[in-house]
Amino acid sequence: MANAWKRENSKQPKLLTPILLILSLSLLLLLFLFFSYRSPSNPPNSTLFVTPLYPIPSFNCFESPQAHPVVANVVENLKYPFLYSLSDFGSLPDKPHKNIVRLLKGKPFRKPDISATIQQLLEGMKGRNGLVVDVGANVGMASFAAAVMGFKVLAFEPVIDNLKRICDGIWFNRVADLVTVFEAAVSDRIGNITFYKLVGRLDNSAVSATGAKLAFKSNEEIAVQVRTIPLDELIPNSEPVLLLKIDVQGWEYHVLKGAVKLLSRKKDAAPYLIYEEDERLLQASNSSAKEIRDFLHGVGYSHCVQHGTDAHCTKV
Repeated sequence: MANAWKRENSKQPKLLTPILLILSLSLLLLLFLFFSYRSPSNPPNSTLFVTPLYPIPSFNCFESPQAHPVVANVVENLKYPFLYSLSDFGSLPDKPHKNIVRLLKGKPFRKPDISATIQQLLEGMKGRNGLVVDVGANVGMASFAAAVMGFKVLAFEPVIDNLKRICDGIWFNRVADLVTVFEAAVSDRIGNITFYKLVGRLDNSAVSATGAKLAFKSNEEIAVQVRTIPLDELIPNSEPVLLLKIDVQGWEYHVLKGAVKLLSRKKDAAPYLIYEEDERLLQASNSSAKEIRDFLHGVGYSHCVQHGTDAHCTKV
């Protein structure tokens, strides 16, 4: 009996060995998962604002001061609705902006024309790979219209107050992985330029002081220095672009001249072009609608149709 007990006892460690091995492996796995899934020190998606592909840094919304007050709402009557942060509050409290009145009545914001136009055009481009480029993004009404449809957007805006509102919209619409923002004015050369911002307005800022004040003559303008960059310096030839929208208060010709390579792409690769063609604003920046049309014809954009103050151009 004693010898039998010794034989049974001597086998006991061999029975425990597989169990200890499993426990050890489980512990190692837990340690690996713990150290490989550490909480990031930055907010979610913050690394998406660092895009080494481009020659200038993108605007980092997580480091930007917060806009205040924030009045935001969803836009009405769009197939792909989105929210944006209102920049113009009107004259409070006596004459608030119409969208504030609508908000207090429980109604959505009015549909911006450019948002509807962007979505109608992109509806026919779904499934195609390529960027939407928004030059003169203001508070993002064109950028977000595209992003909520799943398109990647490059947005250019030099006014810091507008950039704050764009950051609001990026968060509200959860599109940080789709919208890359640049604090810059697009032009035909790299450098800096004097930009005129109207006091009390987040729209109508322009490179031309005259152009900035055309709609709001009583507002004082402030001159600020902003960075400029041509699109050809930022967008590589290998990057497909589906749509290019330009609304820069008369500076459109300079934006187009800085995008000769992009606009000279073959018909199937050239972007659909929308730009503001307001003769008064163009003349304030020493250009004209004819000069732009002649330039576009030279790079192959032979078909342009007027929609209000916007021109839509394609290579047909």
